[in-house]
Amino acid sequence: MKIIIASDIHGSAYWCKKLTEAFEKEGGDMLILLGDILYHGPRNPLPDEYSPKTVVELLAPLAGKIVCVRGNCESEVDQMVLPFNCSSDYAVVYADGVKLHLSHGHRPMPPMGRGDVYLTGHTHVPLNAIEECGCLHLNPGSISLPKEGSRHGYIAFENGTFTFKDFDGAAYDQAKA
Repeated sequence: MKIIIASDIHGSAYWCKKLTEAFEKEGGDMLILLGDILYHGPRNPLPDEYSPKTVVELLAPLAGKIVCVRGNCESEVDQMVLPFNCSSDYAVVYADGVKLHLSHGHRPMPPMGRGDVYLTGHTHVPLNAIEECGCLHLNPGSISLPKEGSRHGYIAFENGTFTFKDFDGAAYDQAKA
């Protein structure tokens, strides 16, 4: 199973289109979205081609393949227009024998154990770290508004390996589950 993991689209039709194209090119089976799908937030600039309605239209054909958690910028109205659930703060996905804990990252870290993987967004900065509990903590950064000089990118997960990629297809970091 190949999973594409992304976060913080923030209503950018331009970067959402890049994401859906990467999903298709990668042959993704599941798309994990770690929140902040439609709204840009009061502290962020407007992203490239800001159009939440277009983002909904781009993601709609993939609705049956999307697992999404709520970000700090999601609202009840967002859930009304998105054709997939984005109302949960946390979710768990089992893939390739690995337990993936999903959260946007603005809430406390749920209890986890050694060998678990914690996937978050929120900071707009990629992260590949081991937490005190022994779990692997990964953050793909933001596809539309990367911070601290990071790249517009996502993570591809397949056969127990997480590969950080930019939208040119270049891999720039890797982690094993």
